Amino acid sequence: MIFVFLGIQLFAQERSISGKIISADDGSGIPGVSVLIKGTKLGTSSDVNGNFKISASSTSVLLISSVGYLPQEITVGAKSQIDVKLLADNTSLSEVVVVGYGTQKKSQMTGAISSVGAKEISELPVTNARQALQGRAAGVDVVQPGSKPGAGPQIRIRGRRSFNASNDPLYVVDGIPLSGGIDDINPSDITSMEVLKDASATAIYGSRGANGVVIISTKRGKVGKTVVSVDSYYGVNQQLGTIQVMNGSEFAEYKRESRRAVGQYPLGAATAADDAKIFEPRELTSISTGRSTDYVGGMLRAGAIQSHQVSVSGGSEKTTFNISANYFNDIGVVKMQDFTRYTFRVNLDHQINNKIKIGLSTLVVNSLRNGENLNILGGAMQENPLGEPYDANGNLVFLPTNDGLRTNPFSEIVPGANIDENKRFRTFNSLYGEWNIAKGLKYRVNFGPDLTIGRAGRFIGAFTNNNRGGNANGSISEQFLFNWTLENVITYNRKFKDVHNVNFTGLQSIQRDRDERTSISVNGIPAESESYHRLGDASQITGANTDLIEWTLLSYMGRLNYDYKEKYLITATLRADGSSRFGANTKFGLFPSVAIGWNMSEEPFIKDITAIDQLKLRASWGAIGNQAINPYQTQALLGRTAYAWDNAAAYGYRPNTIGNPDLRWETSTTKNVGLDFSFLRGRISGTAEYYVTNTTNLLAPQPLPTSIGFGGFTTNIGETQNTGIELTLSSVNVDKGGFNWTTDLIFNRNRESIIELANGKVDDIGAGRFIGQPLSVFFDYKKIGIWQTSEKDEAAKYGDKVGQIKVQDYNNDGKINADDRQILGSAVPAFTAGLTNRFSYKGFDLSFFVFARVGQMIRSRFHDNVNQLAGRYNNLSLNYWTPNNPTNEFPQPVVTQEFPKYGSSLTYFEGSFFKIRNINIGYNIPEAVAKKWKMESIRVYASIQQPLILAEYRQKYKGIDPETYVDGEQGVGGGEVNTNVSPATSVLTFGVNLKF
Repeated sequence: MIFVFLGIQLFAQERSISGKIISADDGSGIPGVSVLIKGTKLGTSSDVNGNFKISASSTSVLLISSVGYLPQEITVGAKSQIDVKLLADNTSLSEVVVVGYGTQKKSQMTGAISSVGAKEISELPVTNARQALQGRAAGVDVVQPGSKPGAGPQIRIRGRRSFNASNDPLYVVDGIPLSGGIDDINPSDITSMEVLKDASATAIYGSRGANGVVIISTKRGKVGKTVVSVDSYYGVNQQLGTIQVMNGSEFAEYKRESRRAVGQYPLGAATAADDAKIFEPRELTSISTGRSTDYVGGMLRAGAIQSHQVSVSGGSEKTTFNISANYFNDIGVVKMQDFTRYTFRVNLDHQINNKIKIGLSTLVVNSLRNGENLNILGGAMQENPLGEPYDANGNLVFLPTNDGLRTNPFSEIVPGANIDENKRFRTFNSLYGEWNIAKGLKYRVNFGPDLTIGRAGRFIGAFTNNNRGGNANGSISEQFLFNWTLENVITYNRKFKDVHNVNFTGLQSIQRDRDERTSISVNGIPAESESYHRLGDASQITGANTDLIEWTLLSYMGRLNYDYKEKYLITATLRADGSSRFGANTKFGLFPSVAIGWNMSEEPFIKDITAIDQLKLRASWGAIGNQAINPYQTQALLGRTAYAWDNAAAYGYRPNTIGNPDLRWETSTTKNVGLDFSFLRGRISGTAEYYVTNTTNLLAPQPLPTSIGFGGFTTNIGETQNTGIELTLSSVNVDKGGFNWTTDLIFNRNRESIIELANGKVDDIGAGRFIGQPLSVFFDYKKIGIWQTSEKDEAAKYGDKVGQIKVQDYNNDGKINADDRQILGSAVPAFTAGLTNRFSYKGFDLSFFVFARVGQMIRSRFHDNVNQLAGRYNNLSLNYWTPNNPTNEFPQPVVTQEFPKYGSSLTYFEGSFFKIRNINIGYNIPEAVAKKWKMESIRVYASIQQPLILAEYRQKYKGIDPETYVDGEQGVGGGEVNTNVSPATSVLTFGVNLKF
């Protein structure tokens, strides 16, 4: 009995326990983790490498916790070494979020902010960081520009607000506003992206944040041992489906039918004698031999995509670093289109002493994009498949048929015949210094120089569709863009009596931009081998231009955050922006915002409800200005004009632009209500938002009568409104026995409408703007079918014939004219939604992401060919009307009617779609195996991007991808599916992540 008692005493005796705490995401040690003995105040924290030591008995329970991670309780038992993996707490309101000039816990946030982390970005090997936001961030509408290499998607945050000013969001990288988009940022370097949406969240960035803000934080070093990472993937890019144009036999029948419509070809079966009357010899040879040239297929290939990155990170308590180098290459499925990018990034942070800290982030990018402006696919789609592209000796035939205007599309891809290169070098930098003046009081200076040097070269040979055997021509344009930002920031952060949290941020900043451009174009290049490199040898200079654009933005800002016990929250911001784009009396705008929050889950009447973890109600109001128009709109400008003088050309100058010195800020006022929630110990969590944004004093062109002699000028007119709801929902469906299944749902619904125009609440039909409608709509005749044989007399009343397009008599006046045009729809969807499911079991993980865009209309330029129904150009393999095929889809081809009446009505389609955006499966090699290979961790994975697109436009009407838009489009327009867009593709990728 005595020995048993002694055994119990020894078992309960305290002893030294050691261990290491690491991140479950990347295996790195986590410093500063709290390790407490439950029921006591005894504890310690992990060191810089995640190691800890504590004295505890075998019956002790260790409470292990850290901000941003899920806590754990571990019974000591007989163990003397306890290693812990902490899971990131992505749903917790204690997670720290970057909010602009600082960070906040989610529980203290009062603005509308969506976050996308490194884990979500890594799940799909995206080529552009903006792609990772689609379906992952509520309130963000991301539209892809097809599969063209180097093209970035278009982003709209809570809809479009302005007619003429930019609707693009502001991008902030490592604290410095980025001039232009984020195409140069390597997605693998990003640790998080925060999207600021309401006025309370964006007000701190003033006018630059008028369309929302995307804050990007790149990976920085951590205190601990040096870690070397290698991330590499290679993918095969294949066209998803085919572009279905007519083959030879289909085109031959199409051409016959165009003649039957006017009595130039007999009804019934085709005969060789009748064919000889309408087909030329080369076409007849193709018909008799069954030859059919697939010009579209000849322009396509199997593409490839690859990325290889090496990064090194680590540091001491004084200095931390993260350095990476990346090579990325995307070979498109359309020939002559590819993109190559090299990036090198350095992030350094150094603590000089306990008062002063300095650091820098440097990004260097060198890229080459080929084929950006080439539209070889559009010409191939129209080419007659019955022609002779090559002679008997295999030589290219420049004119495959007797049609002198239809050149051989294959001539466009002859090496050296077409060159379209865009080379860019960029260095984007962020330097800072911090001074801890006193307890809670800090001063920081940020300086961000951004330099871009670009050169675009274009060469078009003699035997191409553009020159048709004439002189070769070329052009070159160069850009030198330098933008810099200087910010002085002071912050004060204190907690009084453990209940009053006060944070103040004051800012003074200046941003300047200088854009120099030079271009020259020539004709008559004597030696095509010179390409665009010796333009001085050309016989004629057709254009030369230099340009300089400069602007400055001066800003002052103050933001105050206060909360009581983290229960009652308030944020107030006031910002003044001065822009050189406006006149002397209107340069400055003052923009206030205020937000309140109530953490209801901290109230006693809710705190005792165990099913409710967190419940917070937010409300905000604020105003933001927009000045994103071309500079010099306030000034009257001169333009050069030519005239004859003494039998020679002379040049002079005349006023060509009316300035508007009273031009002022466009202002968006937003009201937002949000609810953050978490139930059942984090099993269900999310956010719901409702907002209304009214934009007044819109910056827009005002046309003038032609008698004045000027086209128009920029002024402030009208008002628009955006209203919407957003829902973010996350759930832990299963977490048992090592198996985990989680789901994330994003839902967005935005309604944009015009409230007022230049003449009040009166439609501007000429500009296509209508009160109560989205900022841009499709306004045209509405096709309701094809005139059928039984409707011959009815068709005649409208001046139409059987087999032709039947449009709606909108006003029922018995005739069709311009008054029968109507609003057909808009590119604005009814809603978008993204759904991600993640599964993990032991070392395996699987995720799949689906996305839907519902209720939009598109205009398909791929279907413009159906407006050319004379049997001269090839066409999509469509279901067109004949007496034996009385369809209502497309009209009968008519040789004498190349462009049918109301032909544009054939190009509008319901554009809803559903996509499986990505499926990713991975495996983490056991740690013991990795150690044998001298590695910390190994992960291998495979993913397939966009294996499925479901859309009526695609399956029924032979379209390509209803999501695409015109690359480079920055205006209000949208919904255009252009022939210059690459076809839909699917990418199968294999990759590996190594850590040493």
